[in-house]
Amino acid sequence: MTGPTLQPDVLVVGAGPVGLTAALALRAYGLPVTVLEAGPEGRQRPGSRAIFTHSQTLQILDRISPGLGAELYRHGVYWNTQRTFHGGREVYAKTYPDPPADVYPHFTSLPQVQIEAYLYARALAAGVTFAWDQEVAQVDATDDGVVVTTAAGRRWEAPYVVGADGSRSVVRKQVGARMEGTRDEGWYVVVDVAEKDEPTLPRERHFHYAHPAVDGRNVLIVPFAGGYRVDLQLVDGDDPEELASPAGVREWLDAVLPPGYAERTTWVSTYQFLQLVAHDFADPHRRVLLVGEAAHLFAPFGARGLNSGVPDAEAAAIAVAAASRASGAAARAPVEAFALARRSAALFNRDAAGEALAHLRPDAATAERIAAAAERAPDDRSASEWLEKAPYGPRGVHRAETVYRY
Repeated sequence: MTGPTLQPDVLVVGAGPVGLTAALALRAYGLPVTVLEAGPEGRQRPGSRAIFTHSQTLQILDRISPGLGAELYRHGVYWNTQRTFHGGREVYAKTYPDPPADVYPHFTSLPQVQIEAYLYARALAAGVTFAWDQEVAQVDATDDGVVVTTAAGRRWEAPYVVGADGSRSVVRKQVGARMEGTRDEGWYVVVDVAEKDEPTLPRERHFHYAHPAVDGRNVLIVPFAGGYRVDLQLVDGDDPEELASPAGVREWLDAVLPPGYAERTTWVSTYQFLQLVAHDFADPHRRVLLVGEAAHLFAPFGARGLNSGVPDAEAAAIAVAAASRASGAAARAPVEAFALARRSAALFNRDAAGEALAHLRPDAATAERIAAAAERAPDDRSASEWLEKAPYGPRGVHRAETVYRY
């Protein structure tokens, strides 16, 4: 085991989009930052992953690195037509006007790997230090600071640590934060397909209730820069491994997309609907702060992951900056406020995800309501809009934070 690396830097664990945002935000407040990443330099994770970046998220990124939000917007795509179908029949359609040139769109859509590349370039320019191949194994916090020990035995000392190490967060486990909530037993298969040189698929968001071409399963199709994401909701008795296999994917993709797209598959994964929130977003000494998927796990429907992780990261940086200027008990107050506010926002998103799940996996009464609304739509506007909005959960506002949507 090597001796500790003594430094005043705040440590950020994890170089994903939320960790990079936290590092940028800390630099914006003048704090020295080192990012510890378990993977090697230049590592890229497969798949589009978090593709939907909401306008409020773009604005946050612009606050901490001027022009960054606009850079993401320019490289992403904005689709302004949304369509919803039931049993193959269109029950909702709306096309929004293009946003003015000087106003942010409601969102931009581009793969997470590209988002990370722009964030990483900004972080380097801002003076963030990166330490690669630093798999964290232990986190020891006291009232005076934190020691992080890697699997290789290297020790890092810091006044504060921001844990942004994802869904299997070692930092979360080391500080004793428990995940509370539920995991639904239902499965989804998610597939990326690359755009064709001559597209035959419209750049629109389509949601299908009971798609007739796949035996009544629900299907979501979302454009992003360079391609499309397709989510297939499995039904009881389906084998997720079979439907995620090359042969399985080709069969159902050929049924729901125009010819040729199944041959352009670039990534396949499966997921379940998660509604998990850490019981506390900071350690008992208020020296370690949890953000992003280290603090909460939500299903992709509703785009709540990245779009709540970025506000987490900014809030964590504000708390650390304030705590660094205080001493004693006063230094705990900003971290306490961060932990309470961000957990409250996460609980709101967890409940919203629960409402979406109740709609996507309906009980008998909800299934009857969906069928009745589909019979009335699109002529009945309220029924039509309910069918469109309900699969993503409520879109209300939690204090200053928007709840996001596809």
